Amino acid sequence: MDDARDALYGKNPTQLAQLCSELGMPRFAAGQLARWLYGRHVEDPMAMSDLSRKHRELLAERFRPVLSAPMRVSESQDGTKKYLYSTLRGALIESAYIPDGDRATLCVSSQAGCRMGCKFCATGRQGLQHSLSAAEILNQIVSLPERDRLTNLVFMGMGEPLDNTDEVLRALEIITAPWGWGWSPTRITLSTAGVVPQLRRFLESSQVHLAVSLHNPFREERAEIMPVERAWPIAEVAEILREYDFTHQRRVSFEYIVMSGLNDSPRHIKELCRLLDGIKCRINLIRFHKIPSSPYFSPDDAAMRRFRDTLTAKGIQTTIRASRGEDIQAACGLLSTEAKQ
Repeated sequence: MDDARDALYGKNPTQLAQLCSELGMPRFAAGQLARWLYGRHVEDPMAMSDLSRKHRELLAERFRPVLSAPMRVSESQDGTKKYLYSTLRGALIESAYIPDGDRATLCVSSQAGCRMGCKFCATGRQGLQHSLSAAEILNQIVSLPERDRLTNLVFMGMGEPLDNTDEVLRALEIITAPWGWGWSPTRITLSTAGVVPQLRRFLESSQVHLAVSLHNPFREERAEIMPVERAWPIAEVAEILREYDFTHQRRVSFEYIVMSGLNDSPRHIKELCRLLDGIKCRINLIRFHKIPSSPYFSPDDAAMRRFRDTLTAKGIQTTIRASRGEDIQAACGLLSTEAKQ
């Protein structure tokens, strides 16, 4: 039988204060709840020993636990681990843990599936099952066995974060606020395909880094592999970004999956330079990860270096992102797709 109770984990101080008012709890109890939830990661009200027994029982009746361990893990030879989680509605989502020397990055999902429909992405083939709650986003981090080793977070897993803006912003607030986890926003990057109606809201509401999935600078060519282009052109995204200052702590980067013979020609380089003119940014080149029955191919190392060096010579800081976890199908959506079969 489904548990229809709400989740306590994932609520911010305003919501906690409102809850305390509804239950007749003192105002300061909202701070106590935040410390239990986000300082100690305790979500069982009966364990919150500085609350009265009456209030603990009221909370336990109204709220259910939502934090849960991953169902499965796959580990790569390079140390990358891909975790499979179940959502509260029974969908499957993935997180990728990527250790790299003194750094350890977690790639988190914001939706189960995705409705953006990018042709090169396994998640896009699933369609959207549902958006994640803030608690389900945070659970991928809190319940991670390597939680205490994490140095960075990237919202680059399953789903389009700006198609779930309310819950993503609430999760970011909890991660970065002094009353929450207290992370610096400079440790976090959010990736978007360019949901224009939500982009300004994100930029005004948060100070985390931004990564834009670009992959082709030409409108019609990008629309062929990224249907989002027809609704919200990448040129419109670029115009918005020109309004913001990315010269200090906050960065903007453009993700560019290189597909041999499709988006790596000199004319693509020329158009990239035109499109990004006036934006202080970097381009991250990513070698295409082969997914089943895909018509696209990965370039060789020499082609990747040529592409990088040509863009760098044109004045755009360009890096090649190292491929990680290919032997465990680390590309977004592959593990959850396999698990559903």
